[in-house]
Amino acid sequence: MTNTVLYSVRDLSVEYATRGGLVHAVDRVSLDIHKGEILGLVGESGCGKSTLGKALMRMIEPPGRITGGKLLFDGRDLMELAGPEMRQVRGGRIGMVFQDPMTSLNPIQKIVDHLTETIQAHEPNVSTAQARERSEELVTRLGIRDERIDDYPHQFSGGMRQRIMIALALALRADLVIADEPTTALDVIVEAQFLDLIRELRAEFDLTIVLITHNIGVVAEIADRVAVMYAGRLVELGSVYRVFDETAHPYSRGLLRSVPNIDLDEGELYKMEGAPPNLLAPPPGCKFHPRCPEVMEICPGVEPELLPLESGHNVSCWLYQTQPDRQEEGIRG
Repeated sequence: MTNTVLYSVRDLSVEYATRGGLVHAVDRVSLDIHKGEILGLVGESGCGKSTLGKALMRMIEPPGRITGGKLLFDGRDLMELAGPEMRQVRGGRIGMVFQDPMTSLNPIQKIVDHLTETIQAHEPNVSTAQARERSEELVTRLGIRDERIDDYPHQFSGGMRQRIMIALALALRADLVIADEPTTALDVIVEAQFLDLIRELRAEFDLTIVLITHNIGVVAEIADRVAVMYAGRLVELGSVYRVFDETAHPYSRGLLRSVPNIDLDEGELYKMEGAPPNLLAPPPGCKFHPRCPEVMEICPGVEPELLPLESGHNVSCWLYQTQPDRQEEGIRG
């Protein structure tokens, strides 16, 4: 990982229009993604992780829309790109691995067709034979025999299908790969193999990876930094060691305590009380205050900003902020 910022997100907001009103799925999120890092994005279901991941690729579809903010990828604001230009970035510079490959792979297309069509759509001067040769080299590197690219998606196991999704993301030599819950459907042995592969590919292809997951253990094992989301907002951001060993936000502490640990004799498993708020009508002030064991008088009235607690460690909590009017532009972590 370097200190070079590949992707800078500033005040990003995403909302969905529903019959009940507007759902503010992502609310003024700012963060930097460093070149070569693995950034873990964690939080409970419904906290906005997947929406943020799709927004990074400008893949928010109606009734959703990006309502504000900047998406500065390698110095270019993706919000200003026209459709054809954005399609070259999406796939060419940024790839995505979805949770369930079978929803992304065409069941009546062979794997070779998926790969060659992807390559030729972005590189029209590449012949079918050249695209096939590149596809064979890529799947071989990912541990799949080259002759199997003539098989259909249903002929592969879940772990192999995830490797194919990675191959699609790497077919155009993407700089950034966004992986949305890639290990959810895998057993623990295949999951471990998959994480080893991610590490190897990061080093070999100089990849930057955003790993969206609810699995705290996966983040602890593989990520360099972690961003914790709650109710569409970032509540803690920092290195894995800082956030896990010096956890600041009460929500982050609750998430970590909820992970079973056989080394601790705590009797019953810890369960965080309550549930994430209804984003049609979120609570005022800090969105976590109805569930927070350390709630203070100011919490329901004023929402805290995500500010540095110490170098490289940012937190949004009144436990660490004594000046309600303190503001900062962006988070440089």
